[in-house]
Amino acid sequence: MRVWVNAVVAGVLGLSGLLEQSGLEAQERSRTETAPIGRYDRPMGPIAQSRSVVYARGGMACTSDPRATAAALAILNQGGSAVDAAIAANAVLGVVEPMSCGIGGDLYSIVWDSKTGQLSGLNASGRSPRSLTREVFREKELKEIPTFGPLSWSVPGCVAGWFDLHERYGRLPMKQVLEPAIRLAEDGFPVAPIIAGYWSRGATIFKDWPDSQATYLIEGKRLPNAGEIFSNPRLAASYRQIASEGRDVFYRGSIAERIVEFSRSHGGYFQMEDFAKHENTWVDPISTNYRGYDVWQIPPNGQGLSVLQILNVLQQYDIPSMGWGSPDYTHLLIEAKKLAYADRARFYADMAFEEVPVDALKSMEYAKRQNARIDMKTAATEVPHGDPKLIHGDTVYLCVVDKDRNCCSLIQSNYNGFGSQVVPGDVGFALQNRGNLFSLADDHPNRLEPGKRPFHTIIPSMVTKDGKPVFVFGVMGGDMQPQGQVQVLVNWIDFGMNIQMAGDAARVRHEGSATPTGTPADPKGGTVHYESGLPPETVAELERRGHTLRPARSSMGGYQGILIDWENQVLHGATESRNDGVAMGTDAWMPSP
Repeated sequence: MRVWVNAVVAGVLGLSGLLEQSGLEAQERSRTETAPIGRYDRPMGPIAQSRSVVYARGGMACTSDPRATAAALAILNQGGSAVDAAIAANAVLGVVEPMSCGIGGDLYSIVWDSKTGQLSGLNASGRSPRSLTREVFREKELKEIPTFGPLSWSVPGCVAGWFDLHERYGRLPMKQVLEPAIRLAEDGFPVAPIIAGYWSRGATIFKDWPDSQATYLIEGKRLPNAGEIFSNPRLAASYRQIASEGRDVFYRGSIAERIVEFSRSHGGYFQMEDFAKHENTWVDPISTNYRGYDVWQIPPNGQGLSVLQILNVLQQYDIPSMGWGSPDYTHLLIEAKKLAYADRARFYADMAFEEVPVDALKSMEYAKRQNARIDMKTAATEVPHGDPKLIHGDTVYLCVVDKDRNCCSLIQSNYNGFGSQVVPGDVGFALQNRGNLFSLADDHPNRLEPGKRPFHTIIPSMVTKDGKPVFVFGVMGGDMQPQGQVQVLVNWIDFGMNIQMAGDAARVRHEGSATPTGTPADPKGGTVHYESGLPPETVAELERRGHTLRPARSSMGGYQGILIDWENQVLHGATESRNDGVAMGTDAWMPSP
């Protein structure tokens, strides 16, 4: 069999590979050998990446918008910690990227504390209203929870998540941390190009919600264009309240009161008790070892466990010899994903309500049994517990490493674009629609119950080696997140790509095998969406093996990553062209608090 893409130059496109080559001969060799991965007409270095890796010695932040990255760096330079900077960036993203995230949504984070050498996970996802039961939907003759509107609401965990993280790892006052976001919301900002495209969907979705129109449309009438100034003074006012009064104003004070009042008058089921009793959960991250690297995830109710399950199957194969973009590797990736997502649909749920067999699912013994189900010549068309329903997600992922090498991997989301699409009154933000991911089947582990967390898609990640963090990263995008994380990791670890190239390389996304709603699997095996960089020979061979393929330009995830080079004490940062983001670092002296 042909060795695809020269096994990506036999793995020499790593951190010490082509980036360290010099001279015209090396440059031309890089152009020839990496071209099948994707070409960018760059004057030097590998052409199979859209931009250079960013290097810095001090701190670094990577986000999906330059203003969020700049806010994080400003906080770092004021003596803030990685967590302070991550909160500042998240708050800015809630202003400039409101369809994707905001304080009406949930948050997950993995943090490395350099002083203690400990890794901690925070599950800051909210719960269903205590007065909302499956009987309510039966009475309304609804067979599933609506995607949008008040029936899709769960309590937002983001604000409590900020304060939980800040109380444990913060250095600067919350007023100082939130000030960049407050200024942007008050003074306005030019809307970024990709965000403007996502924002354009609001033309019709806000038509039944005047407060949403008043918040997210210019003069309440029209959408902002790319480069046009937009402001959100209502959100600025909410941020100022949170900065001065703390979490209580959101969960026990005037913001909660306004949300509950709106809910009561618009068919929702929120009560003050739902907000007052909200609390987040510090958890021990779960992991698997992939070729000497420990990959860490948050345990369910999230879907991070599926990353570990896919990796456990893949590491039973000699992936580098298959080659990036080859039919065998791509087929194996898709089939391993199908198996993991079938388990995801059957087992993943709120562990306070259900006994989820996490240890068994992430064990190598189980992975070997799963691997035996894969036919390398034929696509599986029937996978137990599957569901062809798509999970679309609008999410932001960001990561920060500070001068002390504290690390924060943080992901935050409204779920769908603008969440439930409902802004409750004058608060300046939309409420999430995570409740849509509950099942209404009485016997499903992820069934709706009062005060329960729904299945969740957002997953931050971190990779350690020999007990120290080496890669802080994530891939946003609903159902794509585990698939994207695995592809980035395999590109980096198995194919030796640097972290920029690992994110830029063309991706595939399989849909149609399983979601956590309890409905049957797609009997045709689902659809594989692929980006244009996938070799045409691979597309043809996958179709011959029984896969259905479709070219795609969207819903392929959004990646940020920071690699820590401990030997040289240098940080490597990467983001990608699928979003408006940027990686930035600082070598400036950063004062101690």
